[in-house]
Amino acid sequence: MEFIFDNKLLVSAALVIFVIPIKIAISRLIRRRYKRKGLDKRYVVNNIKNLLNLLVFITLMILWGDELQHFALSIAAFVVAIVIATKEIIQCIIGFIYLSSSTPFRIGDWIQIDDFTGEVTETDWAKVTLLEVNLANYSYTGRSVFLPNTQLMLQPIKNLNYMKRYVNHSFSVVCDDAAHLPEDIQAQLLNNAIQYCSGFNDVAERYNALIENRLEIKIPGPAPSVKMSTTDIGKVKISFTLFCPTHEAIKIEQQLTRDFFVMSLPAKAAK
Repeated sequence: MEFIFDNKLLVSAALVIFVIPIKIAISRLIRRRYKRKGLDKRYVVNNIKNLLNLLVFITLMILWGDELQHFALSIAAFVVAIVIATKEIIQCIIGFIYLSSSTPFRIGDWIQIDDFTGEVTETDWAKVTLLEVNLANYSYTGRSVFLPNTQLMLQPIKNLNYMKRYVNHSFSVVCDDAAHLPEDIQAQLLNNAIQYCSGFNDVAERYNALIENRLEIKIPGPAPSVKMSTTDIGKVKISFTLFCPTHEAIKIEQQLTRDFFVMSLPAKAAK
C-alpha cells in the first residue's frame, strides 16, 4: 500500500494501460458469444465499458485525493471561472446520469432528436453516437452523428424503435388526367396492396397488437388503406397507408406506383 501511494503516477498509468485491453477482450468475448446466437447485445458491451471507466475514475480519485484536495484549496479564488469553463462538461455528465436513470432508449434503438435520426450505437459520459438513418427509405446513410448529452436534455427524444421491424408507411401518387382513370382503380389498387402484404399479414397483426398494448394507443393497420382526394390545384391524389416490414416498404411502394401507371395507360391510349 505504501508503494502504491509513493508511486501514484506509475500506478495510475499502469491502471489505465491494464484496463484498456480488459475492455477490448470483454467486448470481443461478448460480441462473439452472442453473435453466434443471433442476439444484439451491444448495450451490454456499452454498459460494461462505462462501468469500467467509472471504476477507474473512482480509483484515480481515491489515489490522488490528497493532491486534488490541496489543488482545490489553492485555486479557491478561481472556482467560479472553472465552473463556467467546465459548464458544458458538467451538463454532459448530468445528462448521462439523467439518461441512464430515465432510460428513454437503449443501444440498438432508433431515435429522432431534432433533425437527426439514427440507431444508437454507443453512449458515454459526454455524448450519444448514432448511425444515421434516412426515414425516406429506412436505410442507413453510412454517416455517424455525435450528440452531446446536453442536447438530449434540452430536445424532445422520439423513440422509433418499433420502426426497425415494421413501419406505417404512407405515400401518394397524383394524377393529371383523372377523368380517364378506371372507375374501380381504388378497389384494384387496394386489392393489389392486400395481395402484396398477404405474405406477412399474420406477423403484422401480432406486431401491431403488441405495439398497441405496449403504448396503450390505437395505431393504423395492419390492413392496407387506399384513399382518394384532391390537391390544392384540383388534381386527384391517391394516398396509400401500409403497415409492413421496414425493409419491404419501398419495394411495395414501387410496385403500387407501377400498378397505378399501368392501370392509367389504357385510358390515356384510348384518348
